[in-house]
Amino acid sequence: MSVRETAVVGLVSIPEEEVLAALAIEDGRPLLRVDTNAAARRVAQLPKVASVRVQRVYPSTVRVTVTERAPAVFFDSPQGTHLLDATGVDYAIEPPPPGVPRLKVDNPGAGDPTTQAVLAVLAATPPPLRLQVGEVVATSISDITLNLLDGRVIVWGSRDNSQRKADIALPLLTQPGRIYDVSSPDLPTVR
Repeated sequence: MSVRETAVVGLVSIPEEEVLAALAIEDGRPLLRVDTNAAARRVAQLPKVASVRVQRVYPSTVRVTVTERAPAVFFDSPQGTHLLDATGVDYAIEPPPPGVPRLKVDNPGAGDPTTQAVLAVLAATPPPLRLQVGEVVATSISDITLNLLDGRVIVWGSRDNSQRKADIALPLLTQPGRIYDVSSPDLPTVR
């Protein structure tokens, strides 16, 4: 019982060859000698990999199940456009896919409290609202603003009560106005 096949599933944008190279399991190796944990750790080092599982499938297959990171926001820098996932991990420099909002904070990244606050706000917004967001501007954890694709603005404030704010924001957007303030969800305003 030796490795004769390596099956990789779950890939969207990562080339299979890149995963196989990181996996570093050669055909012909005894299946019982394959260190699945070490192989998974090697694949997990690829920047676009959120999680990975490596399994022995008898009689002769190694199955690799990959979950790729998905962009939650992007930010521009002199190096290019950076994609951040929902946890704030900066995992790629490439053009953002449609529907991913631009992030404008002082220090974007996983260790930045303002970035984390923005990501929490976006996670609380329902898809019909999230798809309208073109840019999120945050000068602090308590000053978050959602700029919509049509030019309207939602003043969000802090991440506190984000679910309640999200529940209020969508119906509020049906009213005429340009600035929708849900920072105090008990007293939303439209200007």
